[in-house]
Amino acid sequence: MSTTNLPAIRECRPAWNKGRIVGQKLPLLPRHVWAIRVRLEIADRVRDLALFNTAIDSKLRGCDLVKLKVADVYAASQVKERASIIQSKTQKPVRFEITEGTRKSLAAWLANPMMVGSQYLWPGRFHERPHISTRQYARLVRDWVTSIGLEPSAYGTHSMRRTKVAQIYRKTGNLRAVQLLLGHTKMDSTVRYLGVELEDALAIAEAVEI
Repeated sequence: MSTTNLPAIRECRPAWNKGRIVGQKLPLLPRHVWAIRVRLEIADRVRDLALFNTAIDSKLRGCDLVKLKVADVYAASQVKERASIIQSKTQKPVRFEITEGTRKSLAAWLANPMMVGSQYLWPGRFHERPHISTRQYARLVRDWVTSIGLEPSAYGTHSMRRTKVAQIYRKTGNLRAVQLLLGHTKMDSTVRYLGVELEDALAIAEAVEI
């Protein structure tokens, strides 16, 4: 007697993104940046302050930020004013500035006894992990935004990458500069990354008189 082949019955699971805000993460506003900095300074969280400031200045992807080495930002007994690394995703170099405030926070972190002999700028706590993981970095970002009353699901590690370039674009409208700073190979990627819409383009055009 033949057996009828019936479709397999599978348990209906809720969607992984149910109840979450998905899509492009929001950049931090200047007031958010300063609020987080003040809280980290008051709490004397030296490493987190250095990491936060470096994330804003460098505009690096999380996978590149966590792999930064001391030699990338420190030479001749001082923190560099500019640094350059090879991006993991594109295998192309990208340069970034290290502002005075970030240099001070990095110098304070590098003076910590925990950093003696460390190759990586953000060393891991376990021997099998030479540096912090991207997941740990994401948890830190979540803690930072939550500490100032922001909705954590609306922000993520890419918020840190987008924060400074969003302000640069708003003030200058220079997409080419933003493309170089982000290390994008195509302008289309930069346009999508910033969420540039027609209204933005028209506003820029209206500001130019011929």
